[in-house]
Amino acid sequence: MTKQGNIVLEKCVCFSLDIIDFCELLENEKKYVISNQLLKSATSIGANVHEAQNAESKLDFIHKIKIALKELEETKYWLTLCEKADSYPLNSELKTGVNELSLILYKIVSTSKKNLIK
Repeated sequence: MTKQGNIVLEKCVCFSLDIIDFCELLENEKKYVISNQLLKSATSIGANVHEAQNAESKLDFIHKIKIALKELEETKYWLTLCEKADSYPLNSELKTGVNELSLILYKIVSTSKKNLIK
């Protein structure tokens, strides 16, 4: 369950649920390798953001969000492959969702780093 009112956590959960649906579609089309890779990286974004909520320090928080960003970049890669491969389905809403999460998480890291200096 997400912490009440935490929009980032809610967006991560919604994105993960959308990814699960898309990966089921990929598996129905026997696209197992991409489905597995995409499912792991995309759901890991939210898992790391959730983990960051209980960080031991501000530096630990930033580190966990940066791990989420690494998973996000991998997710972008798998979605790009789906987009460019002729035999794969594409869900443009997932591309929009991952780009929105990217902007949010990069801003969180930037702001958190600035707040460390203060």
